[in-house]
Amino acid sequence: MFNSDLLKNKRILITGGGTGLGRGMAERFLELGAVVHICGRREQVVNQTAAELSAKGAIRAWPCDVRDREAVESMIDAIWKNGPLDVLVNNAAGNFIARTEELSPRAWESVMGIVLMGTLHCTTACGQRWLKEDRRGTVLSISATYAPVGSAYVVPSAVAKAGVEALMRSLAVEWGDRGIRMNAIAPGPIPTQGAFSRVVPLPQLEKLALERNPPHRFGTIGELANLAAFLVSDGSGYINGEVIRMDGGEFLQGAGEFSNLGRILKDEDWQALKPKKNEGAKR
Repeated sequence: MFNSDLLKNKRILITGGGTGLGRGMAERFLELGAVVHICGRREQVVNQTAAELSAKGAIRAWPCDVRDREAVESMIDAIWKNGPLDVLVNNAAGNFIARTEELSPRAWESVMGIVLMGTLHCTTACGQRWLKEDRRGTVLSISATYAPVGSAYVVPSAVAKAGVEALMRSLAVEWGDRGIRMNAIAPGPIPTQGAFSRVVPLPQLEKLALERNPPHRFGTIGELANLAAFLVSDGSGYINGEVIRMDGGEFLQGAGEFSNLGRILKDEDWQALKPKKNEGAKR
């Protein structure tokens, strides 16, 4: 589909790059010639991913919690010493299904901290350096189809993703005339290890998700990785400030991806879905 040197020598950082969508994008970018950096909270996971993908090209792992602004700045400084980044992919996220009245402040802080503040920390850290050096840059953020309309039972994620899209659109205008592009992908359901099991944890929910999607299938990591590769490449240089939905037409069939769960799940199902202590969703 792409020339093998589409991303040749582009230096790319993917947050939450150790698993799921982040890992899939890292692998595809390496195949297309990029120099890839991945970061994540779990040092062992990102190191293992980097080791497993190293045969495909140059990849470096960084342990970093994107909620921590100082940790982000330290990581970006370390990366910049060997050369500036060309692309930032804001992929790190956390999400789970829950009744909003049962959410603790810490649950809110965790999701908002990773999704919204993590995106802000990484975007401004790179943006400030690009602007200071009069250098072009590209930021791609992973949003959600429900960001513009909201969705019941994933309210912290909906709020945070809406903020990510507002940040992206705002900076696309503010920084666009200085050579920095901002775009986002809003994927529909894509099976990944960990995250998918948290938002589609029961067989009846998976069946419902398939039924509401016009092609009656889920997306794949490879499809998202290919779209991401195009959007961070020079071939998409005139696309700025856009959210590209990749959901098979699911959004057009009905807004609020999780809003109908209240008619399906019983109290015992909600109890079973409660996240365990210190357990979060990773992309």
